[in-house]
Amino acid sequence: MKKDIHPKYSPAKIVCACGAEYDVLSSTREAHVGICAKCHPFFTGKQKLVDTEGRVERFRRRYGMQEAGA
Repeated sequence: MKKDIHPKYSPAKIVCACGAEYDVLSSTREAHVGICAKCHPFFTGKQKLVDTEGRVERFRRRYGMQEAGA
């Protein structure tokens, strides 16, 4: 491998908008993110799946499919 072509990794801090801080190794000293695992709805269990357009039903109507077992 060639010498001195890779960035130098040093301890860094990732700061989320919710206030959570993570210590990692990075080529930059500090990074700010808008969302992290502590506040993301998928990881907190507050995620809601909303099918506002009825996409599955619209697909079935469009292609003439019937629901399985019906």
